[in-house]
Amino acid sequence: MATKQIVCLGLNHRSAPVDLRERVDCSLAELDAYVRLTEGDTNAGAVSEFCLLKTCNRVELYAVRGGANDNSRDAFLDVLTRGNQIVRRSIRDHTYWFEGDEALEHLCRVATSLDSLVLGEAQILGQVTRSHQAAVQLGTCGPTLRRAFQTAVRAGKRSRTETAIGAKSVSVSSVAIALSQKVVGDLRERRIAVVGLGEMGMMTLKVLRARGLKHVSIANRTIERAREVGAEWNYPAHSLDELPAILREADVVFTATGSSEPIIRPDLVRPVVADRKRPLVLIDISVPRSIEVSVKEISGVRLFDTEDLSANLDEGLSARKREVPQVETIIKEEIDAHLSGVKDPAIGPVITDLRQKAEDIRRREIERTLKQIGKADPETKRHIQNLSHSLVNKLLHEPTTRLKECDGNEHESYAHTVRELFGLGRPRNREP
Repeated sequence: MATKQIVCLGLNHRSAPVDLRERVDCSLAELDAYVRLTEGDTNAGAVSEFCLLKTCNRVELYAVRGGANDNSRDAFLDVLTRGNQIVRRSIRDHTYWFEGDEALEHLCRVATSLDSLVLGEAQILGQVTRSHQAAVQLGTCGPTLRRAFQTAVRAGKRSRTETAIGAKSVSVSSVAIALSQKVVGDLRERRIAVVGLGEMGMMTLKVLRARGLKHVSIANRTIERAREVGAEWNYPAHSLDELPAILREADVVFTATGSSEPIIRPDLVRPVVADRKRPLVLIDISVPRSIEVSVKEISGVRLFDTEDLSANLDEGLSARKREVPQVETIIKEEIDAHLSGVKDPAIGPVITDLRQKAEDIRRREIERTLKQIGKADPETKRHIQNLSHSLVNKLLHEPTTRLKECDGNEHESYAHTVRELFGLGRPRNREP
């Protein structure tokens, strides 16, 4: 289970523009089929385990290579593009590559949202977990990647509970809404449409609803789904066949479809805006894009996509940035525990269990204290949380360091003693 054999090949919102990211159109099953089909050749033979993490803003292949190979990056790039040389040549210079501990650290930074388009966004931890589970179910994830993903998921969970990295309401959806307000002003009297009811579309609806906006309509490829959501939230529901009418009525349209081709093209938009006396704002948060980029050239239309969003982050980001050092400390602790477990399987789990028990106690005591205090301003609560984190980390630092540094012959004895003293019980299966 040597961590040094783990590699990561990927491209994201920082390394590649959206038109290149959307060309890497692959699934875990397709990659598995390609690896099996080419089994034994120089490239695919390097892959012994792999997981695919694919979100709106990234495509990453985590894998375990069979041995050291100077050409391994090209080999894995061939797997990711499934032998499509045109796609491979287009994206090669826009990919990044991590090996060993750096690959594990990158996965932890992804799971804790430090590498997200919007710092602290909550969706990524679930996406990492589901990607891992899909690989386990398909049989492409073995023991090495399983432990790596478990470590990353633990870091992600701790970052949500032990820091305020996700305390403010900041997401791709909220950034998109903030951007629309800069263009059209107060949204309360504006007519808004959300096209697409996948994960991002639903997140956008939740943010709109949380802000008390009532003039909202929804559209979806499956009209039954639109009616279901519309009935629950009292929003008018439409099918995509009604897009011309939707564009004619709306002031702001958010698109978040899973379509592989644009559904809003210039020939659809031109006749709509010809009769309008107010601008039409289109915000495309889909990858691949739902709106053809040439729509931006039509007079009376303001079109924004995910690249525009990255430069227009919500005001809550400044508060989240203050939490980054704490999250990075958590990542270091989890990687240290992971590496200790690689050296001796008795040490890593006991360190993790010890920290988890301390965190459970800390959380319960904080909840009890805050209830006793009653109404407290957010700054006071933040100071109390920070104090509790600091106490736990300082108390556990010394015993954790000693456990890692103890002689290999003493690992089992130390682990048993710590479990007995702190009532940790037997090591648990930590499958996320």
